[in-house]
Amino acid sequence: MELRDLSDHVEYRAGRGIEEVARELGRDPSDFVKLSSNENPHGPSPKAAVAIREAATEVHRYPKAVHADLTAALAEQWGVTDEQVWLANGGDGALDYLARATLDPDDEVLVPTPGFTYYGMSARFHHGRVSEYAVEEGGDGFEMTPEAVLDAYDGERVVYLTSPHNPTGARFTLDEVETVADETDEDTLVVVDEAYGEFADAPSAVSLLDERDDVAVLRTFSKAYGLAGTRLGYAVVPGSWGDAYARVQTPFAASVVACEAGLAALGDDEHVAKTTESVEWGREYIHDELDARTYESHGNFVLANVGDAASVTEAAKRDGVLIRDCTSFGLPEHVRVTVGTRAETDRAVDTLNEVLGE
Repeated sequence: MELRDLSDHVEYRAGRGIEEVARELGRDPSDFVKLSSNENPHGPSPKAAVAIREAATEVHRYPKAVHADLTAALAEQWGVTDEQVWLANGGDGALDYLARATLDPDDEVLVPTPGFTYYGMSARFHHGRVSEYAVEEGGDGFEMTPEAVLDAYDGERVVYLTSPHNPTGARFTLDEVETVADETDEDTLVVVDEAYGEFADAPSAVSLLDERDDVAVLRTFSKAYGLAGTRLGYAVVPGSWGDAYARVQTPFAASVVACEAGLAALGDDEHVAKTTESVEWGREYIHDELDARTYESHGNFVLANVGDAASVTEAAKRDGVLIRDCTSFGLPEHVRVTVGTRAETDRAVDTLNEVLGE
């Protein structure tokens, strides 16, 4: 037999890990600093780490109770009903659930370019089609505007807004999100991806759900909470969607370990504060000290124009600093530097300045 036609599908390529690069270069992993995947440099929430260890003895049980407990805790945090919180295996899992709930075959979605490739991947997995709107560099940097979205909009079923946006760090205001929702068809869902929302000094689009049924919000535990390896994310959806989650989710959408970690992390305000304060310092430091043009960022990373991203990334790798070559985003002159610890960020800036000066 033959597989279905996968010619329109693309591979999601995550940043390479330290161990992988160390093996390639025949060096010790401790020689490297990884600032290429927007991970939390301070590790997981300490409270979550304890919960993960304690959960190890319960992994023979299905996660029904703790799944409900985490759902209720998130609903309370956001001031929504339990039914509006859709837990998932990472933010990408939540995207799949939204696609299952909204897309009929050949429905179109509108995604940003550059942007997170999984928006389009998920749509295609569910037999949808993909259109794009451009996030372009202007005089003041990369711009996220309702006009750019609406100029490209042609009745798509789902419109994705990444705020803050990866890899540029730009964001939409709540008024701008509402403008997009107001100006698109009543059957168009506006998905606001707030994976980096904890790092932005701005209110969440969840507040719009009090009066709208055409907006959904994506959140994750991977970044500020430091739980990328547990794969835990969720969507907050309109209140009218009721029992749709039960119809589209996989059985037990998040594991016992992930749910226990998430519950504990939600109560670890100290770790989140440490992380966000570190990011604020690191963004400013990179902007001030890096000998390249940088752009205002509301995420836990900074985009920089270094002229030749591939060669700069390769040279930095040889010096033990892993950053993201943004050529795969369609930005061959740019690199993305995740904010690390103070020592890691300082080393990355020094290394890049040396490379750029050669």
